Amino acid sequence: MTHVITLVASEGNPDISKSHIKEMEKIIGFYNFKWEGKPEWLAKGRAVDLGLAARPQSALMSHLREFCADDKIDVFASPVENRQKKLLVADMDSTIIEEETLDELAAYAGLKEEIVAITTEAMEGRLDFAEALHKRVGLLKDLEAEKLQETLDKMVLSPGAETLVTTMNKEGAICVLVSGGFTFFTGAIAERVGFQHHHGNKLEIKDKKLTGMVQEPILDKHSKVDFLKQYTQDLGLGENDSIAIGDGANDIPMLKNAGLGVGYHPKPAVADAVQNVIIHGDLTAALYVQGYSKKDIIT
Repeated sequence: MTHVITLVASEGNPDISKSHIKEMEKIIGFYNFKWEGKPEWLAKGRAVDLGLAARPQSALMSHLREFCADDKIDVFASPVENRQKKLLVADMDSTIIEEETLDELAAYAGLKEEIVAITTEAMEGRLDFAEALHKRVGLLKDLEAEKLQETLDKMVLSPGAETLVTTMNKEGAICVLVSGGFTFFTGAIAERVGFQHHHGNKLEIKDKKLTGMVQEPILDKHSKVDFLKQYTQDLGLGENDSIAIGDGANDIPMLKNAGLGVGYHPKPAVADAVQNVIIHGDLTAALYVQGYSKKDIIT
């Protein structure tokens, strides 16, 4: 056994059953696979590892996801070796928190609809991230800086975010928040959730108002990869020692360069680009795919 398929059921939906596993065995048979060994339950009825002799191809993963979709069960694949990662690099907006911070700021300027449209284009990969950032921030010129705190106060953590970071911290992992958003928010969210480090863009503020400018350099998709590589090197880790999580097109290079890249409620471009995606569940699924069991997870 070199790889595992990990099934994770989402809250409020059917448990994973023996019949699920049996029917999936028929599916993998079409691709010349069979389960290796017995199912290993990470959380009874909620998360299970199923062994394979080789890495499953993307066509097989798509087939398994299609079968599990009705019961809202997420399907992951990972090598057996080196499963529990020593470095977590996570996006913030629509990943660790539920909101897109710029979209929420835009509501105070009466421009939410216009800015959301630009955000959507950027997250789906139809607009360059830096161009989209400058365009959106420019629309917020003269917005009172106090609206930053009001926006922060309304932010909601994504389900499982604290559990993911707290559990990995307990196991000695380094957790880093890297966002194309702003340091005003990344600093507060990092402290609240338990990230040891955070990085983001810096809004320019003068006379207690936003100037409509972002300080250089711009943190974009290339910067996210650079931070992933920097922390990997600084910590003396191997390429497979990291897990990265994000939802948008600007996260794709980071997800592809991590030892394990996981799309969280991903935009279509992300779902097409990476093998492991959380579609139905919450961020605790990123622990199960690393082989953590229920007893290991700090809720």
